[in-house]
Amino acid sequence: MADFGAVDLEAFRKEVREQLEAMYPAELRSADAPTDPEAVWGGRAFAGSQDPQILWMNRMAAKGWTTPTWPKAYGGGGLTADEARILDKELAAGKYRPPVLAFGIWMLGPVLMEYATEAQKLVHLPRIIKGEVRWCQGYSEPGAGSDLAALATRCEDKGDHWLINGSKVWTSYADKADWCFCLVRTDATKKHEGISFVLIDMASPGVETRPIQLISGESPFCETFFTDVKIPKENLVGRVNGGWEIAKRLLQYERQNISAGFGEGGTAGGASGDLANVATSYGALPDADLRKRITLNKMDFQALRQTINRSAAESRAGNGPSAATSIIKYAAAEFAKERSELMIEALGHQGLGWDGEGYDPPEIGAVRGWLRTKANSIEGGTSEVNLNVIAKRVLGLPDMK
Repeated sequence: MADFGAVDLEAFRKEVREQLEAMYPAELRSADAPTDPEAVWGGRAFAGSQDPQILWMNRMAAKGWTTPTWPKAYGGGGLTADEARILDKELAAGKYRPPVLAFGIWMLGPVLMEYATEAQKLVHLPRIIKGEVRWCQGYSEPGAGSDLAALATRCEDKGDHWLINGSKVWTSYADKADWCFCLVRTDATKKHEGISFVLIDMASPGVETRPIQLISGESPFCETFFTDVKIPKENLVGRVNGGWEIAKRLLQYERQNISAGFGEGGTAGGASGDLANVATSYGALPDADLRKRITLNKMDFQALRQTINRSAAESRAGNGPSAATSIIKYAAAEFAKERSELMIEALGHQGLGWDGEGYDPPEIGAVRGWLRTKANSIEGGTSEVNLNVIAKRVLGLPDMK
């Protein structure tokens, strides 16, 4: 691709549009084109796969467009913020599927670029960009949820390796992940200052995962157990006992990217636009009170999208996300739960279905989706924790005595 520098963005837009059109597999042109739903996450399980989603990911990764603003030295696109926005808008306008969805891109990669050694970056960042490795997050524990710094998973220095023992819970897709970025305790005499950040190959002996079935019927989360798991010394990121700083930074990226699904080009807030159609189809729209609440929810989502897009622009222009991500994460969770409740209300008695005859798949999906949104106020930091962050880091309020 030509180097447009900071000048002819319209020429860049035209070339992006043409290249996306040329790269997109014909098999994905239809919105309901069949593909393995797991393919979009990539990972070792899809090495050599002929799934059209993997072909799309490989083509985008070859240009660095799975991570448009990451440095070219690691395989990223090296685009400016303006160029990346153009790419995002063209992807949304063309209704292209995401080339890859990855915790490695959303959370781990950005902190590796801040805290990892050059050797670590050269090993892990290219594989994240190419979708070759699927990552999971080892943070919460049975006794350390909201109080994450109370974690107890031990990591002992054995001279030529680290030895890890303990367990994690609510580890998203751990049963499908290749690697885990994990918080461990390297000093039992200190709380926040005794935590380190390590990378664990999930194929290591002693790693076990057990999926947890949710009320929605899905099992995206797991219990993860580490029993005498050995990892190389070079799998420590940052300094020993310096993991809490990395953990907080990564959580900012996580909250930013959970919320980004509601921003421009995002899909998480899309159902709010269908609420009026659903209410009309099921005869609920004449209800003035429901009509008002649907309208207010759509207005809230529009305001949220504009705030997310502004925050993302500020993040790209500055030093990454700030504590303001907690505001967006909290609002996104509340609006999403409200939207799903409105959807169920609009469906009337058809919003009571779970399975069996009498209910269409979209109706069953709406019910299960409504139950799934209950996790929105828990994942990525509970709403209560985010409110505390807002009070302390954004508003500067004093601690309660």
